[in-house]
Amino acid sequence: MTDATEQRPGSANAVAAGSAAHTDAAFSGAAVPSRAAAPPGAPDLAASRSGGVYRSGAAAPDTLPSVMRQALFHAPGDVQIVQVPVPTPGPGELLVRVEVALVCGTDVKTYRRGHPVLLAEAPAPFGHEYCGVVAAVGAGAEEFVVGDRVSSANSAPCGHCFFCRREQLSLCENIQPLLNGAYADYLLVPARIVEVNMFRVPHGMEPERAALLEPLACVLKGLEVGDVGPGTTVGVVGLGPIGLMMTYAAARRGARVIAVVRNDGKLAAARAVGAAEVVDLRTAGGDAAAVVRALTEQGKGVDVAVEAVGRPEVWDFAVAMVRRGGVVNFFGGCEQGSVANIDTYRLHYEELCLTAAFHHTPRHVRMAAEVLARVDFPHRTLVTHRYTLDELTSALRAAGRETEVKGFIKAAVIP
Repeated sequence: MTDATEQRPGSANAVAAGSAAHTDAAFSGAAVPSRAAAPPGAPDLAASRSGGVYRSGAAAPDTLPSVMRQALFHAPGDVQIVQVPVPTPGPGELLVRVEVALVCGTDVKTYRRGHPVLLAEAPAPFGHEYCGVVAAVGAGAEEFVVGDRVSSANSAPCGHCFFCRREQLSLCENIQPLLNGAYADYLLVPARIVEVNMFRVPHGMEPERAALLEPLACVLKGLEVGDVGPGTTVGVVGLGPIGLMMTYAAARRGARVIAVVRNDGKLAAARAVGAAEVVDLRTAGGDAAAVVRALTEQGKGVDVAVEAVGRPEVWDFAVAMVRRGGVVNFFGGCEQGSVANIDTYRLHYEELCLTAAFHHTPRHVRMAAEVLARVDFPHRTLVTHRYTLDELTSALRAAGRETEVKGFIKAAVIP
């Protein structure tokens, strides 16, 4: 197995916006170039970068302030914007001036009930979907320089633990330190993430598009469950940002997608990203799964059912709409201790495959960087509302549907 830490930042991430040179490979799950080799026709942004390199221990640039604003999670429902010192990057680290941070569903769950892994101790910074500009560079990270526009995943595997040795990199036992703190003026990116999962943003790519790197990587990993492709019918339940990206990616891979939603804005968004059929739960009657099955060949059910909500009752629904011999992908994570009711008769005698997809790997992060460069990637459909950093609580409440915001799908927080 290739050691995950051997993937170094290179110009493979400098794919021209709109280029589709390797998008077929990304959607098919075929081999994607490593970060050490540029794809054909990709410009080398390293040749046009500007700015100096500020190494660990050296004085920060004169343009850097001494303090910055940062959102700190104190307790469920209690997030405060405070002034903290601007950090100095250590060996291998980068300090990034945040241009935009996107509100993730995990952030919403964290805001509501805390998180035992992401925020083990409070108060703690949080937020991990971002795009920004390198402001200072630690020793050993000189392949990036001040002025580079970058985005990254929120973790990187160690490459050596029990699971990494078995190529189950998303289950790495040494996944810490995780990236947290994107809801701020500046973000300190850990060295391993810089080395393995950091990408330069192509010239002309909008920050909000680039900031979708990490969730799209998770989606592309999930898409590999069930051999999704031409001739496959995929049912996607839950058309938030993840479900919409899953719909888009499955449709571009050649699958026929049936989207299951209950919101007018998401009905339109599902069609916009490529859903062939849309089932509105508000009008589907008492057996919505039967409505989905009726839209499939001979009414047998979908080949692959994707649950992108993270609620046990929706897991049950996903099982109900899949055909005999089909695959159910429990993509949405439920709260710890949740229990789903699975018909064991169907599981055994109908040979159902129940599986799940969690997190991402470096390969899927590279795939996501390629897909983001597609002209048809629907970031404007996904990111619908913008908030300032001081309005972060409003963004979290809107994302969690605690407040009703018309047409809301995903929020961008702009410091």
